Amino acid sequence: MKFVAFDLETTGTKPTADRIVEIGAVLFDGDNALKGYGTLVNPGVPVPPDASAVNGITDDMLRGKPPIAEVLGEFAAFCGDLPLVAHNAPFDFKFLLEDIKLHRAAAPKGVVLDTLPLARKIFPGLPNYRLGTLVRHFGFPSGTFHRAEEDSAYCGLLFTKILQTLELRHEPCAADDLVRLVGKQELRFPQFAPTNQLDLF
Repeated sequence: MKFVAFDLETTGTKPTADRIVEIGAVLFDGDNALKGYGTLVNPGVPVPPDASAVNGITDDMLRGKPPIAEVLGEFAAFCGDLPLVAHNAPFDFKFLLEDIKLHRAAAPKGVVLDTLPLARKIFPGLPNYRLGTLVRHFGFPSGTFHRAEEDSAYCGLLFTKILQTLELRHEPCAADDLVRLVGKQELRFPQFAPTNQLDLF
């Protein structure tokens, strides 16, 4: 399966009040990481010290970086219509949804899948299901956590492990099957028609 694993870093935990400061994504074909996408995003507000303490992203690093309105189209183009995968996906989905709706921006077209409930279903009995715990449990090569592109790569490796496990059990593992397995509402971004500049005059 081809898919895009993605992750965000933000100024806080509330999509309606906090801002995205980094988007990372990695395109996978099976367990092969083909290419990555990553960019820092100027949130237009100072980064709180507690957020910087988690992700290491500072105001100085964001100075001169593009605002989210300039980044969303690039991200959508990178993802295309492939399935999207994130760990605790509703968190990242809600942040992107706020900005996509605000700017009526281009958005990825694929279904959004969540490795957190999938891992809980398929690998029961672990102490917890934080991404770092799962990476260490499966012995994936790892370095930095809480940076968007690196966490995307870890998430992608976890998702391939989920797919491989289901295949070994001879269980269905298409995107629709995974949505049904989790038993939660399907997540997809709204699609806004491109603005026709001629209509403005």
